[in-house]
Amino acid sequence: MSHTNDFARGLSIGIIMDGNGRWAKRRGLPRTAGHKKGAAVFQDIADYCDELGVSSVYFYAFSTENWKRPAEEVGAIMRLFGEYLIKAFDYKNRNNRIVFLGDRSELEPRHRQLMDEIEQNTAHKTGMVLNIAINYGGRQEIVRAAQKLAARAAAGEIAPEAITEEMMAGEMYTRGQKDPDFILRPSGEKRLSNFMLWQAAYSELVEMDVLWPDFTRADLDAAIEEFNRRSRRFGGI
Repeated sequence: MSHTNDFARGLSIGIIMDGNGRWAKRRGLPRTAGHKKGAAVFQDIADYCDELGVSSVYFYAFSTENWKRPAEEVGAIMRLFGEYLIKAFDYKNRNNRIVFLGDRSELEPRHRQLMDEIEQNTAHKTGMVLNIAINYGGRQEIVRAAQKLAARAAAGEIAPEAITEEMMAGEMYTRGQKDPDFILRPSGEKRLSNFMLWQAAYSELVEMDVLWPDFTRADLDAAIEEFNRRSRRFGGI
């Protein structure tokens, strides 16, 4: 697809990587094969977002509800995540900051250690921010933020009536970052699935009838073009 060089520059994009299991099932493959192919697509699309000048991208990798899946599938996803963490050190030669969103307490200690090291080693980067939501839930994130502010209020640090949206936003995993301009969901599904519930207040939603393992750079171009055709009013006229 032809486009100007700045058609995506400065955008913040949320991506719900959906359809790995269905992709595998249609091919008579185990669901784990779909996740492996989806992981490769994730890396390519992350690279492409960087090339396009996107300011930040949020990938929904694993939700707090995904633990309900079969143990074999969860194990495969976590192995792929571990492999990514090792490869992520390649980013030390790039200008991308990497941030992990979600509750880390249920993740393996070695994964938590690598996540901390990656965030520390890329914190000074000034290019695109690559966010990976792992063991993430939008409701859990809001509850966590409310609990932190409630604790401050109980300690007398702030008055409950003085709590603002900005203060809530400052306790989110995404603090200091731009809310997504649009959230993209491949696979044809039309729901947020507990993703970025606070941040998506005025995000546009773009659904595409393509499973994530089949998602291409051309599909991302099409999604951005769809977003650019829309008029955002933020509650106004």
